[in-house]
Amino acid sequence: MANSLYDRTIAFAGICQAVSLVQQVAKEGECDHVAFNASMTAIANTSPSSTLNVFGSESDLRIGLKCLAHGIDGSPDGSDITRYIISLMALERKLNATPDAMSTLGSRISLIEHQLDHYDLDDSQMIANIASIYLDVISPVGPRIQVTGTPAVLQQTHVQHKVRALLLSGIRSAVLWRQVGGKRRHLIFGRKKMVEQAEILLARM
Repeated sequence: MANSLYDRTIAFAGICQAVSLVQQVAKEGECDHVAFNASMTAIANTSPSSTLNVFGSESDLRIGLKCLAHGIDGSPDGSDITRYIISLMALERKLNATPDAMSTLGSRISLIEHQLDHYDLDDSQMIANIASIYLDVISPVGPRIQVTGTPAVLQQTHVQHKVRALLLSGIRSAVLWRQVGGKRRHLIFGRKKMVEQAEILLARM
């Protein structure tokens, strides 16, 4: 895949979108349907033709691009977003250093691709299946990501499934970020350029 500012911006927006939706689901029990489907598509799309093709189209990443451009700040919501992003990227690094877990992850995602012959991506059974991959493969790698939200909402099984499925999508985007050359220095020294790229993409939607 190409190693460019555009590709890094798209991959990082994928992470941002996953954690934004985690925040929505954890508070309200629901989230934007189009964005959720794009994040689920990213998990199942293991042979993309481009970085953007992982998700679909630029407009499918609108929430992630908005989060990248305006949502990572010092507000309480922004602090939660930042914490989720840092946790996911740390978890992806640990996963990448654990070949057995990476192999198992690949096998389990292949099964999801086959299940798409029988279920839609947003079907409750499919979401539960995707969530179980996070629980079985990613969680044991550790550390556990503490999700904050509305307690009564977080106790609901379908909400827990959605949150875990979205965290798995965040891991997928973190893998993509590394594949397109994303490094820690890009977050420290190159974030302004990614924000500018995200604003350009949002302006043409």
